[in-house]
Amino acid sequence: MSNFKGNFTVKRLVFTAMCIALAFITDQIKLFHMPMGGSVKLFQMFFTAFIGLLFGPATGFAGATAYGILDLLIDPYVISIPQLICDYILAYGSMGVSGFFADKKHGLITGYLAAVVCRFIFVVLSGVVFFADYAPEEMNPFVYSVLYNGAYIGAEAVLTVIVLLIPAVSAALTKVKQMANEGS
Repeated sequence: MSNFKGNFTVKRLVFTAMCIALAFITDQIKLFHMPMGGSVKLFQMFFTAFIGLLFGPATGFAGATAYGILDLLIDPYVISIPQLICDYILAYGSMGVSGFFADKKHGLITGYLAAVVCRFIFVVLSGVVFFADYAPEEMNPFVYSVLYNGAYIGAEAVLTVIVLLIPAVSAALTKVKQMANEGS
């Protein structure tokens, strides 16, 4: 697992950049687009969380935050600075929590799901605080935010976990992790 001493090597930087690039590419592949923002994407959250799974939490938080900033620059939806921080910096940055599971048994899936839950918490918070007016009159804004955001985040998470459970995929990702950490 990565320590917090800031040991960013060129190799680590390249693997992190590749994960961010893959997250950005898969962010463009929208399987379903929600009416007021949010989409089921093809494994975007996985590649953001994979940075932490490769190198631990310090690099995971840095890489996931970098992705959030890139997403903000490429496809912004901003109504206020606090909403920007919540939806882009904190929601994506928190996905680095996956790094705490980098060396655990079943860490690939557990770390990914922990990252998804962290992102979900921040987007639900954003929904309640900044987008409560979109909730139907008879519905509690918290319930609405959980259902709305859970629909697209949950769908992507389920699809990703199904793919991660394929033995060949899991083995290939383990090999990538070994390559990323050789000589570290």
